[in-house]
Amino acid sequence: MHTGLDMEEGKEGGTWLGISTRGKLAALTNYLQPQLDRQARGRGELVTHFLTTDVDSLSYLKKVSVEGHLYNGFNLIAADLRPRAPCPASGLGRHLTGHKETLFTLQKSTAKGDVICYYGNRGEPDPIVLTPGTYGLSNALLETPWRKLCFGKQLFLEAVERSQALPKDVLIADLLDVLNNEEAQLPDPAIEDQGREYVQPILSKYSAVCVRCPGYGTRTNTIILVDADGHVTFTERSMLDKDPSHWETSTHEFTLQS
Repeated sequence: MHTGLDMEEGKEGGTWLGISTRGKLAALTNYLQPQLDRQARGRGELVTHFLTTDVDSLSYLKKVSVEGHLYNGFNLIAADLRPRAPCPASGLGRHLTGHKETLFTLQKSTAKGDVICYYGNRGEPDPIVLTPGTYGLSNALLETPWRKLCFGKQLFLEAVERSQALPKDVLIADLLDVLNNEEAQLPDPAIEDQGREYVQPILSKYSAVCVRCPGYGTRTNTIILVDADGHVTFTERSMLDKDPSHWETSTHEFTLQS
């Protein structure tokens, strides 16, 4: 199992993104809300529980939806990715980029066997199965057209399109550039309305794909690539000692089990 690890005080051991050798993948974003319920359950457990269970993605999200009211706002992607026979069409790969605070962009292939589902506890009561396509998820419901989400999604699509004729390491570098884009996407009344007084002091920073401001912001970038043969490349770039000038990048590769 490959995951990021939350070390924030009171949340140790949880995670927001991970994938297992069995092809179970999950990604979590918090839903922007002005005030949090300090007695609510920890959301980081939702990813960990799915990655270690034998329950399929849709059934798991249905179970989570029954208890969704016990948590502060969140969005959860759960997927079952299936290895398949070797195929020369590398374009059938699945790509996911993300970091804890702001953005996940997912490209779902048309390959048969994969099941990718979504549930947000501030939206519809039931989870949905995603059809093939490209999706953006930030700190609002899936595909909410925040300006920074639309901007990041477009950068993601351009990077993936360029990658068809480039080595994998170039794609990873391009996607990391996407995740570290600090261009403010203003004005954005939707963010201001949802975040209200909480987001106002940091609005110019929060409106970027990559958030960098004192006490809040991006500390980890993660790229997950799954090719048509079920080969996984998990790349993580993490800030060291809360110093935005020092980062460490690691990559792990494995093949999904049949």
